[in-house]
Amino acid sequence: MMKFLRHNLNLLAWALSGLVAVLAIVTWGQGLRWQLSNLSAYRLFPLFGLLAFSLIWSMYVVGLARRYLKPTANKLASYYKYLSLVALVLILAHPGLLIWQLWRDGFGLPPNSYKTYVGSAAVWAVIVSSVAWFIFLAYELRRIYRDRPWWKYMEIAGDVAMIGIFFHSLRLGTNLQAGWFRIVWLAYGLILAVVVFDIYRLKLSNRQPAKS
Repeated sequence: MMKFLRHNLNLLAWALSGLVAVLAIVTWGQGLRWQLSNLSAYRLFPLFGLLAFSLIWSMYVVGLARRYLKPTANKLASYYKYLSLVALVLILAHPGLLIWQLWRDGFGLPPNSYKTYVGSAAVWAVIVSSVAWFIFLAYELRRIYRDRPWWKYMEIAGDVAMIGIFFHSLRLGTNLQAGWFRIVWLAYGLILAVVVFDIYRLKLSNRQPAKS
């Protein structure tokens, strides 16, 4: 079984990412009753958020599998390269569409436009997502700085940002307030917690001196 998983990990990784993307599209479409003839930015931008989180989540899960299956070094190179690029576009498009539409409708620019859109009680969720957004963009510099000693703190910030986006989505996501996808999203959160726990368990164990 382990040999099969190791040999087919690239295919399984793409299958997982494809599955979570389809689930995101389905729940978004159901929320609109599949009335797609008159899409506005307000209707479209949530889909990009759902897809961005779902795809990054799938990369976390694939990372967990890679740590234990230990495939060859280049086995997932194309998967991470292209999916990271797609996730970056989605991360930019999700708030970008909303900011543009709010500005076009005369509500100005963030943070005031955000407050108008979500209300004062939910401003904290927008602040969390804004901080996470900047962290995700900064994380794209990993190709340049990943070998620097301080980059480990950027990795921690990325994990915190991912957790923050999970709670941001639970608070503001129109497709996550009820229904079957809320259960799926909570399952994503539970699995993410397990994966993040495993990441830092391994990091701490590797810091400990070997027992004689």
